[in-house]
Amino acid sequence: MTTTRQDAWTHDEDLLLAEVVLRHIREGATQLAAFEEVGRKLSRTAAACGFRWNSHVRKQYKTGIEVAKKQRKELRTYTSDMEQSSVEQDQNNEEKEVIEVSNEKFVNQNQSQSSNTIKELITFLKQYEEAPAVNEIQAENQRLTTENIELKEIIKKLKQEKTTLSNNLQVIEADYHALIEVMDKVRKMVILQEDERNRKVKFQMDKNGVLERVEK
Repeated sequence: MTTTRQDAWTHDEDLLLAEVVLRHIREGATQLAAFEEVGRKLSRTAAACGFRWNSHVRKQYKTGIEVAKKQRKELRTYTSDMEQSSVEQDQNNEEKEVIEVSNEKFVNQNQSQSSNTIKELITFLKQYEEAPAVNEIQAENQRLTTENIELKEIIKKLKQEKTTLSNNLQVIEADYHALIEVMDKVRKMVILQEDERNRKVKFQMDKNGVLERVEK
C-alpha cells in the first residue's frame, strides 16, 4: 500500500510539478492528468498536487504557461495541416492508381485488338492479294504501334509524379520533427529562465511585520 506524504514541498518537487503540468498543457492534455502523474511520482495525492500548483507554483510560471498554450495551438494547426496534406496525398495516389490501372487495361485491350487485327489481316490477304489493301493494313498497324508507345510514356510520367509526391511527403515529415525539437528547446529555455529568476527572489519584513517579496 502506497503511503501518502504530508511533508512540505521541496524546490525539486515544485520544478517537477511545473514541468509535467506545462507538458500536459503543451500537448493538449488536462491538468488533472498532470496532477495524477506527479502524484504517482511523488507519492502524493492528485488533490495535493493541484492545490500546490494553484496556490504557489502556477504564479511563478505565467510566462511558461502562455508559451505552452501557444505551442499547443501551433502544434494543433500543424497537425491539422499534416492530416489534410496526408488526405490529399492519399486521394492523389488513389486517382493515379486508377489512371494506371485504366491505362494498363487500355494498353492490354489495344494489344489484344492488335493481335486480333493481325489474324484478320492474314485472312484478308489470303482472300485479296491487292497492293492497296496491304498498304492500308500497314498504316493501321503503324497507328496502333504509335498509340501503344504514347500510352507507355503516359504511364511512365505518372509513376515519376508518384515518386515526387512521396519525396515531398518525407520532407514535410522531416520539417515536422525539426519543429518539435525547436519547441522542446524553447520550453527548456523558458523553464531555466524561470528557475533563474526565482533564485534571485527573497523576502524581508517591513516595519509592520509583513513579509514582502524583493529582488536580490
